[in-house]
Amino acid sequence: MGYLGSFCWLPISLGINTGLWISDLVKLKVGDIYGKPYADLLKKKTKKKRRLHLIAIQEDIVEYCIGKQPDDFLFPSKKTDIHISTTQAYRILVAAGEWIGRHDIGTHTMRKTFGYHYYKRTKDVYTLMEIFGHSSPTITKKYIGIREDEIADSLKDFRL
Repeated sequence: MGYLGSFCWLPISLGINTGLWISDLVKLKVGDIYGKPYADLLKKKTKKKRRLHLIAIQEDIVEYCIGKQPDDFLFPSKKTDIHISTTQAYRILVAAGEWIGRHDIGTHTMRKTFGYHYYKRTKDVYTLMEIFGHSSPTITKKYIGIREDEIADSLKDFRL
């Protein structure tokens, strides 16, 4: 599995535990997250500040960052002096999904997975809406696919 194996776990862990877009994940440097309970960053797409809470995944971060320097990109390109592209991240994640027999995994899957599980655990659509930068709870629920679950649950025992 080579580069695929060494690369995959941390971006997946960061993606499903923070809900970041892949464009924000790939530009992170070791010093942005290593040994920190949280990291503040400016989201590329919205230009809004976002605080990442990292305590729960710090063990993954520490293990991945062994031997890396604070100025190193977390996910360096093999071809350039910068980070991998979002397209390359997508290719790697798709390959990882296929390796485990899943053909429905991509970069956006991580963000939606975070949102879905955050909502299922907290039922707090307003905070999730703020985390995602959405303008309404309806958009957030539709985005994470929770509305379909709620409809199915409400009809599970429905009979006239």
